Amino acid sequence: MKDIDKQYFREMLVRYRKGIASAEEIQLLESFYDLFDVNDELITEDNEAMFRDIQQRMKHNLDARIDNEAIKPNRVVYRRLLLRLSAAAALLLLIGGSIWFFHKPIDQAAMDLKAKNSIGPGGNRATLQLANGSKIDLSTANNGVIAKQAGISIHKNAQGLIVYTIDANDNTSGLTGQNTISTPKGGQYQVVLPDGTQVTLNAASSITYPVVFSGGERLVQLTGEAYFEVAKDKLHPFKVNSGLQTVTVLGTHFNINAYDNETTVKTTLLEGSVDVTAGSAETKITPGQQAILSPNGQFSKKSVDLDKEVAWKNGLFSFDGDDLKTIMRQVARWYDVDVSYSGNLPDEKFYGEITRSSRLADVLRIMELNNIHFDIDGRHLTATYTPGK
Repeated sequence: MKDIDKQYFREMLVRYRKGIASAEEIQLLESFYDLFDVNDELITEDNEAMFRDIQQRMKHNLDARIDNEAIKPNRVVYRRLLLRLSAAAALLLLIGGSIWFFHKPIDQAAMDLKAKNSIGPGGNRATLQLANGSKIDLSTANNGVIAKQAGISIHKNAQGLIVYTIDANDNTSGLTGQNTISTPKGGQYQVVLPDGTQVTLNAASSITYPVVFSGGERLVQLTGEAYFEVAKDKLHPFKVNSGLQTVTVLGTHFNINAYDNETTVKTTLLEGSVDVTAGSAETKITPGQQAILSPNGQFSKKSVDLDKEVAWKNGLFSFDGDDLKTIMRQVARWYDVDVSYSGNLPDEKFYGEITRSSRLADVLRIMELNNIHFDIDGRHLTATYTPGK
């Protein structure tokens, strides 16, 4: 199949809709629509609804573009890379208000990459450290009660969620001590804290919290990234300390990204209200806003796409104007790999989504279609920009 320039492809779509396309064009376009069919191997009970929704939205958007007669050829062009895998290794690039379609057959280099690299995605992996210092591998622990701490039972349920419950008739007053749940690179986990707050930890993250919340506040320590659904308690503010900053809430949903290898700390609010402080600096954000703590200790805030900011919790990588290094930091944490770079990298920005259940080789193949080449040595990747390939 030959490469098709955007003008010809748009005209072909219009002819198809009017019923005057040639037999060859009909076959091409019907094959193109087939690319929206989801590979059964990628479908799970958890992600099928998401796949079908994306599938329908993609078809709808394509049809809408066919009917759009107001495409301006001189508009600024942003390459929107739709991260969508297919057996034919086709790539749909949505560019501004136009559409480019490329058919790129699977070449030997791509096949070699997939054969060489069998690294799978991350999963539910974490370690629980109890107040007495003992550790439990949550990945291998059986369902049911996995530990008891003076009137507190710690359960692992069938979904892998860790839940703290106060045993009936047990007195927990005066009970002290901290527990810590840590995820490795390539891991994530959910826990329901003793106060009922639900926390989802991203890869390479940890949260430390008291066995029993007491006193006038509920204070936890966070490294890395976590999504919080805080149980409401107006008398006892919930506080998250993530090194340089402290977030204070009464009951709300928010996300904190505080990885050491990111240049800023980002706090994103989905509902309720949040106060964020760092030294003498302080800011308050409303739903849909993000507080950004810069290295100089000052806050800025902006409105953000909430779906993108919490995509990781919903099983997706989501890119919206991200550069290569930003993307590869996420890849490195989720697939437990190290990444280095060779030569100059493009200023190109990436857009799109891909499921976090994809194998690393599939993610890298997409990047290689965009002129980024990867050399793989065990769990070390070297990225090189190869213009024109």
